[in-house]
Amino acid sequence: MTPYQQRRLFLASQLGPGDVVIVPTAPEKSRNRDSSFPYRFDSYFYYLTGFEEPNSVLLLNDKGETVLFCQPKDLDKEIWDGYRLGPENAPQMLNVDRAFSIEQIDEIAPAFLGHHECIWYPFAGPSEIKPRLELWLGEIAKKARSGVRVPHTLKNACLILDEMRLIKDHHEIEIMKKACHISALAHIKAMQFCAQSIQQKKDLKEYHLEAELLHEFRRHGSEYPAYTSIVAAGANACVLHYRADKAPIVSGDLVLIDAGCELHGYASDITRTFPANGRFTGPQRDIYACVLAAQEAAVDATRANRAFNDPHDASVRVLCEGLLSLGLLNANEHGTVEDIIEHRKYTPFYMHRTSHWLGMDVHDCGAYTKGTTSQDSTPQAPWSDLDPLKTATLSAPQSRRLEVGMVLTLEPGLYIRPSPSVPEKYWNIGVRIEDDALLTPEGVELISRDVPVQISDIEHLMS
Repeated sequence: MTPYQQRRLFLASQLGPGDVVIVPTAPEKSRNRDSSFPYRFDSYFYYLTGFEEPNSVLLLNDKGETVLFCQPKDLDKEIWDGYRLGPENAPQMLNVDRAFSIEQIDEIAPAFLGHHECIWYPFAGPSEIKPRLELWLGEIAKKARSGVRVPHTLKNACLILDEMRLIKDHHEIEIMKKACHISALAHIKAMQFCAQSIQQKKDLKEYHLEAELLHEFRRHGSEYPAYTSIVAAGANACVLHYRADKAPIVSGDLVLIDAGCELHGYASDITRTFPANGRFTGPQRDIYACVLAAQEAAVDATRANRAFNDPHDASVRVLCEGLLSLGLLNANEHGTVEDIIEHRKYTPFYMHRTSHWLGMDVHDCGAYTKGTTSQDSTPQAPWSDLDPLKTATLSAPQSRRLEVGMVLTLEPGLYIRPSPSVPEKYWNIGVRIEDDALLTPEGVELISRDVPVQISDIEHLMS
């Protein structure tokens, strides 16, 4: 049985009697006249099917029976746009029960949905499904007098699917490890290319390093970047969502690269900060060492059954200690480490969280908190200890517990903009270090560490 079949069966087991799920894939999007953006399927749809073609919809009932709507075979269109699987081949190739042309969906879907009590669909999925769903419900309602029951409840399938996707199976983990390895190779290539260009006194821009990243991603089989690459030189590293642009990279700069590839639908996400010429200056070394120590504290706090917030809290404490020892914060003015944390005095230098989920989306789905409930939840499956179908009164949310199979980033940073209260030697230094962490029964595995992170290792690599 394929991983996709296993997921569909588990999803079906979480439905109530008379429930049905509709999961569409993403639509194609026009970029400008006669040109479309590169197509990327919807993550929920691909998670359940492994099918990459556009114009497709999956229907699944509580018995696990599946119906797929997909593009029909069309020789003329295949000449222009490429091979189509077609509904004739889909049952055997995708292990679905039945398949029809997407052109028949308005005719067939109402018949499939009739007599069901509840319809689930991903509220966070493609919005185009909602008006179609309203159309189908209207068609079903017209037949109510003939005894056809009209579905009376709409529910968010993300409640189930997000919890499933949070825990990665072996198939997913292997892909993510490969994606991280490719991304690590790209970071190494960009770092070495940067140092060589500086040494050879070549004109060097941020987009030159971006080109090295993209080339390495594709050369090793990645389909796309997982997100728009950040390549930020000098002061640009203090802009969190800076994009690789045309700013020059010069000797003495720090360069921050936040980049990862997507492989077979799964993202990687790595950040490294390095000296353009291959040697850290004293102030750069001080800030980098502080951020690295913060990441090491976050790694130590990342364990199954620990709270999701624990790695962030651990890294914040180390960063605050560093801000005091380096003179970026003043104990007489800002107080102790505890005072700085309580009143968030560190936020001018560190304004984001340390972690986010990683998976099919670079900021992957899944709740970061769980409220305490008025009734206990019994574990229903290896994916989750939460039964999303049980109703309970939620109180204040709590940071959820980490579980084996979760993947999250660990990415503390410091961003120091010019200020009269900050020693000038630290101005315009931005450092972030980010790795992808897999929760294992033994602890945590950093699956992105094929690219160096220690100061001595970075300098040796770039020498």
